[in-house]
Amino acid sequence: MKKMFIPFALSLLILNACGAAENADGEENTGNNANNSSENNSETITYESENGPVEVPADPQRVAVLSTFTGNVIALDVNLVGVDDWSKGSPLFEEELEGVETVSDESLEKLIELEPDLIVGLNNINNVDRLEEIAPTVTFTYGQVDYLTQHIEIGKLLNKEEEAQAWVDDFEKRAEAAGEDIKAHIGEDATVSVFENFNKQLYIYGDNWGRGTEVLYQAMELEMPEKVEEMALEDGYYALSPEVLPDFAGDYMIFSKDDDTDNSFTETETYQNIPAVQNGRVFEANAKAVYFNDPISLDYQLEFFQDHFLDH
Repeated sequence: MKKMFIPFALSLLILNACGAAENADGEENTGNNANNSSENNSETITYESENGPVEVPADPQRVAVLSTFTGNVIALDVNLVGVDDWSKGSPLFEEELEGVETVSDESLEKLIELEPDLIVGLNNINNVDRLEEIAPTVTFTYGQVDYLTQHIEIGKLLNKEEEAQAWVDDFEKRAEAAGEDIKAHIGEDATVSVFENFNKQLYIYGDNWGRGTEVLYQAMELEMPEKVEEMALEDGYYALSPEVLPDFAGDYMIFSKDDDTDNSFTETETYQNIPAVQNGRVFEANAKAVYFNDPISLDYQLEFFQDHFLDH
């Protein structure tokens, strides 16, 4: 695969270079200004990424997301040509991703065929140097900034910072109001824990690992059990055995549940004896719908929590 890719990619670059030379007459580079008109797709802005400045399209038309940020791009109404398979699995993105290809950091030939004008992903993706030959590539370190600042950064990258900021401001108001209503209903000191059974391993989550944790603990400021704070807050998650789940259980529990996974631990006496289970205070969420922390996922999570806590 790699032997086939190198000459193909180089040929593509040579053809692009020749085309650029032919069109160079009278063409002026008006980049480095975030306020540029985007009528001409050749215009660029400079995004200050965590790895340094990157020249990106002022009006991206064909974005490929290799990890995590699909919902952010959809929320900002920017066209996608390729996304990672995790994003493809979200029922919240299904309509917007109809016809969009599944890609990865290894599917280089497919990305060349898709001709993206911008590639976005996490900083742990492979082949960044080769991806940069295909299109400007920007990566982010997960958790380096908080989840709302992350959306604003995506907004800056896509030259839509105002739209991103407007959504953040509105979400913060809605989430704060929801948090006050929920705490008034369940009690200021009531605790909530979030758990998931993934790949035959049980996990409990902190306050920044998707699954609604940002909404619960950061936006609505609900309380987490002391044991969760002790073991999961710093890393964002903590692996545990079903036998000790009761030690991490809150007064309320959110079960990020994948129906394709063996969840037989919920039938055990240990699980059934957890007070939240006995009191009907376990709320099951579709794991595929709550995995991310982009605006579309966050809006869904906020509505889910309002419906379940306030109707309980």
